[in-house]
Formats: sequence, C-alpha cells, structure tokens
Amino acid sequence: MSSKATSTTVSDVINAHFTVLTRAEKQLAETLLDNYPVSGLGSITTVAENAGVSTPTVARMVQKLGFRGFPDFQARLHQELEATISNPITKHDRWAANAPGTHTLNRFADAITSNLRETLTQIEPQEFDEAAALIADRKRSIYLLGGRITRSLADYLFTHLQVIRPGVTEIATNASAWPHYVLDMRQGDVLILFDIRRYEQEMVTLAKSARERGVEIILFTDRWSSPVAKSASRVFRSQIEVPSAWDSSVVILFLIEALIEAVQSSNWDETRDRMKTLEGLFDSTRIFRKPV
Repeated sequence: MSSKATSTTVSDVINAHFTVLTRAEKQLAETLLDNYPVSGLGSITTVAENAGVSTPTVARMVQKLGFRGFPDFQARLHQELEATISNPITKHDRWAANAPGTHTLNRFADAITSNLRETLTQIEPQEFDEAAALIADRKRSIYLLGGRITRSLADYLFTHLQVIRPGVTEIATNASAWPHYVLDMRQGDVLILFDIRRYEQEMVTLAKSARERGVEIILFTDRWSSPVAKSASRVFRSQIEVPSAWDSSVVILFLIEALIEAVQSSNWDETRDRMKTLEGLFDSTRIFRKPV
C-alpha cells in the first residue's frame, strides 16, 4: 500500500480486514484500535509486547492489511497524527505549496465536491436512518454541543430541532456547567456532539459521563475520528480538508440539513402543529416584517 495521502485511514483498513485476521492478529488489531493511532507508533517489539503477540505476528498483519512492511504502516500513522494536530498556519502552508493555479472559487468547489462524494460513499443509509429515528423519538430528550468552531453547527441543528419537537437542549460551552446537564440525562436520551480536529479534551469526559448513564451519543467528526467515537453509538465522519488554513464545515452542514428533513418528515403532523403555533407567536411579537 502506498504511503501517500489517502482518504482511507489505517483504522478503516484494519476494520475492513478484521474478519480475515487470525486470532492473534485480531488481538493485535484490537490493541491498535484501543488507543489509536498512538498505540502503533512504538517499535515493532513494543507494539507486539503491548498486544501480547509476537513480532512476526505484527509483521504478517501489516502486510495482510496491504502495507509494504511495518515502516510503511507507521509512516501512514504518522501522516494521520500530523494531520489531526496541524494548526491553521501549517494547513495553509501545506495547501499553498500544492495549490493549482486556478481561482479560489474553483479550487474550493472542486474540494467540496470531492469531500461530499467521498463522505457519502462511507455513510451507511441504515445508520443515518437509525440516528434520525433516535432524534425523532419524543420520549427521548435531545442534548447538543459543539466545539470552538463547530458550536455554530450545534446551534444550527438545535434551532431547527427546537421547532420540530420538544425536549431539545443546547449545552452551554462552559465545561464546568456540563455536570448539571448530565444530571438530567436519562437512559435512552440522545447527546449529539460535534468534534473535529484539533479535538477538545473535555468532550471525551462529557461523552463518557453521558454514556455511563445510558445515553445514546451521535458524533459528527472528521475522517480521522474524534476520541469521542469510543463512546458514541453513531459516528458520521466527514471529509473536511479544503485549500485553506481552516477546515470546511460544508459537508457536515449537508448531513445536518438532511437529518433535519428526515426527522421532521417522520413526525410531520406534530411538527406542522408546532410550526403553526410558532408562526402565531412570531406574528404576535412582530419579529418578522410582513408584506404590506
């Protein structure tokens, strides 16, 4: 397998080959995935010892996964780790060095189109439908939270869900207040989290606390996957790289809007009644300008 940049991560490759691995190789794979990607960055001897397998087992498995050898395997892990911790300046310099000589609009359009296409090929419609059903279930309370950049996405989804159904709460960004929200979470409730690189440590703690209370966690993240994924029951990974110092939220927003439609359509009669009531409230408060 070439070590050049690819949209498929090493964890994707491991999961795709898991059923054909031997018992020892599966033990190694589980160890690698448990603290991914750090668990694969030591020497081949260290990786083998941590997994309780032999060094030949490590060598055989990485070749079975399609890598030329352990150094090629580690090179891919290093590429992924570098990509997830890159700051905006590093991202800009990397793109600028390889930017084609076309207008920014064209470069962005090409990148976004490619991101959307690749993301959709990796999303299972059944998993999307299951997530929509969880959110549409009015017996469940819904909680939402985004990070420093993605909080606007959480707010966008919250605003729409609040119209569609009752029992929707947007969690305050102050981490010290989060235990108060977890206190009210019940088994079967839904916590929707947005976490893309550079992943936020507090989110992992929140997700673990909510999971311990039996909360269903839906995560929107990038292709490298936030550590929150270990606690999530539904994970939607999007391609986010564009020719910019910043990552793109376009594909995640596409998924959000598709999810909004799926949820409102599943309970349209109730949603329509709420919308009518809300429009009446708007009229009474004269928030919006009406045509003369």
